[in-house]
Amino acid sequence: MPKVKTNRVTYPEGWELIEPTLHELQAKMREAENDPHDGKRNCETLWPIFKIAHQKSRYIFDLYHQRKEISKELYEFCLDQGYADHNLIAKWKKPGYERLCCLGCMQPRNHNFATTCVCRVPKNLREEKVIECVHCGCKGCASGD
Repeated sequence: MPKVKTNRVTYPEGWELIEPTLHELQAKMREAENDPHDGKRNCETLWPIFKIAHQKSRYIFDLYHQRKEISKELYEFCLDQGYADHNLIAKWKKPGYERLCCLGCMQPRNHNFATTCVCRVPKNLREEKVIECVHCGCKGCASGD
């Protein structure tokens, strides 16, 4: 007989402390995905989704690296289960990327003239003071701001 797959996940200790916040962010994500995008530009429809994904990743990053309130086991569980973006968190650990909004903003192939996004330019070096990133709607994530 074939083996029966079960979806029983054992949650690490401390999960009950972060579960309500993660479920609340997940509900916001579902709402943003189902939100009608009438009257918005094509790029603007994804901005709330990028913002909520950033919030989830930043929440878990801060709990483990800044405040040290969760265990390494719980942190790795959250990354493995997809509650946070491990590639984005890896960039936050590097100097100069502490406030990075999304990975798309730092990839040169996605932008004109093979440079990074305009939101990565520090505010004192910008010609226009108020800008919005086309990819994620960020208003500025340069670490020098």
